[in-house]
Amino acid sequence: MNRQSISLTTPNDAWLQAQVCRDKEYPSKSDLVNDLIRKARAIEETKETIRNKLIDADQSGFTSLNADEILAKSKAALQEHGIL
Repeated sequence: MNRQSISLTTPNDAWLQAQVCRDKEYPSKSDLVNDLIRKARAIEETKETIRNKLIDADQSGFTSLNADEILAKSKAALQEHGIL
């Protein structure tokens, strides 16, 4: 693990310390910061996935299926993946 030194504003440092002391979920501010970074990275990855899906959908054009056909196709795909 890389060791870093960072400077925090007084309010940010106080907030981090309060999180560590309040919930006892994190043993240190470093653990909390690492968790916050992991969560931010996951959010970015999710946004990128959604962005790519929207681009693919936009480029795929229009469908000739009606609403019932789209619903049936969606349900079949969910069942295929064990979601329904």
